[in-house]
Amino acid sequence: MFRSLMCAALAASSVTLAAPTQELFTLQLAPGLTKVVTESEKWELKAQGKKFFDVTESGPASADVEVAAVTYPTAVAQTAAVNALIPSLSKANLQSKLTTFSNFQNRYYKSTYGVQSSNWLLQQVQSIITAANVAADVKVAAFTHSWEQSSIIATIPGQTTNTVVISAHQDSINQRSPASGRAPGADDDGSATVEILEVFRVLLTDAKIAAGQHVNTIEVHWYAAEEGGLLGSQAIWNSYKQAGRVVKGLVHQDMTGYVAPGTTESIGLFTDYVDTSLVTFIGKCIKAYTKLPVVSSKCGYACSDHASARNAGYPGALISEASYENSSPYLHTAQDTIDTVNFNHLLELTKVTLGTIYELAFAKL
Repeated sequence: MFRSLMCAALAASSVTLAAPTQELFTLQLAPGLTKVVTESEKWELKAQGKKFFDVTESGPASADVEVAAVTYPTAVAQTAAVNALIPSLSKANLQSKLTTFSNFQNRYYKSTYGVQSSNWLLQQVQSIITAANVAADVKVAAFTHSWEQSSIIATIPGQTTNTVVISAHQDSINQRSPASGRAPGADDDGSATVEILEVFRVLLTDAKIAAGQHVNTIEVHWYAAEEGGLLGSQAIWNSYKQAGRVVKGLVHQDMTGYVAPGTTESIGLFTDYVDTSLVTFIGKCIKAYTKLPVVSSKCGYACSDHASARNAGYPGALISEASYENSSPYLHTAQDTIDTVNFNHLLELTKVTLGTIYELAFAKL
C-alpha cells in the first residue's frame, strides 16, 4: 500500500528531465573554414561527397602550411634490386588477404568489427616479421586512439632516423549506416591495405633491407578512421610534428584495384594538396616499374590521409587506381566487394609502390 501511494505521488509530480545533449564535431572543410555539426550531419556531409578533416580533437590546421623542402633524385637508381624483387610479389597473396579483410561486416572505426579487423591486420604484419627472421629492431606496433580501432605502424630501421613512409587506410564505411551497415571496403581501401602489406613482406626478403643497409628508415602505416575525417592519420602526423620527427616523404595509396569498364588502364597520380617534387619523382618510378600510363588528377581538399601529413608540414603524395573521375563508384556501399577488384591492376600498383619505397629508402634525401 505504501509503495503504491509513493509511486502515485511521484507520477503526479511534475519532473522535467533535460534532453540528452548531442555530441558535436568540428569539421574543417577548407583552409580556414570550419563547421560544427552533429554526428548525423557529419555522415550526411560524407554521403554528399563532402571531404573534411574532423578536427574535434586536434584543433583546426593552419591555413598557411609550410611543408619541409626535400630534394628528390632526378632519376631512379635501384632498378636492378627492385626488378629482382618484383617476381616475389604474389597476386595470390593479395587475393587471399583481401578476401579475409573484406569479409568483416565492416571496418568502421567505432565498431567491434573495426577492432577485429585491425587486430587481424596487426597479426598479419607480425607474422610476416616472424617468418622473415630478420633483426629484432624490425617491429610493428598498434597506435591507439580515443576511439576503438587502432592504427598500425611497421618500422624497418635504416642507417639514419630520417624516415620514408608508405600508407593506406584500413577502415571502411557504409555511408548510409556507418555503425552497423555492410561495408566490405574491398577497393576502398582494402586494396591498398593488402598492397602495402605485400610490399612489406617482399622488402624483408631483400638482404640489404633486412640488414638495415638502406639510408632512410622505412615505415608502413595503416590508418584507422580515415572515413571519419582522416582521424588516425591526423593523430599520427601531429604526434610526429610534436616529436620533431624528420620524415622525407609519404607515399599514400587509396583505392588501387578498380578499372572502369571501357577505360584505358592507368595509374592515377594526384596533383592537388601534394608535394610536387615528390609527385614528379613518383612519376619516374611509375615509368620505371610498370608499363601503365600515368593520369594526372585532382581529388580536392582532405580527400585522403596524405593531407594529414601535409597539414603537419611533411611532404606527401597520393597514388590511386585511375583518375578521380574513373575510380570505383562502389565506395562507401555494400557493393564495394572483392569481385570489383582487378588483381592484375592491383599487382601493377604494388610493383610501383615497392619500387618507389625502395628508391626512397636508399636515396640521400
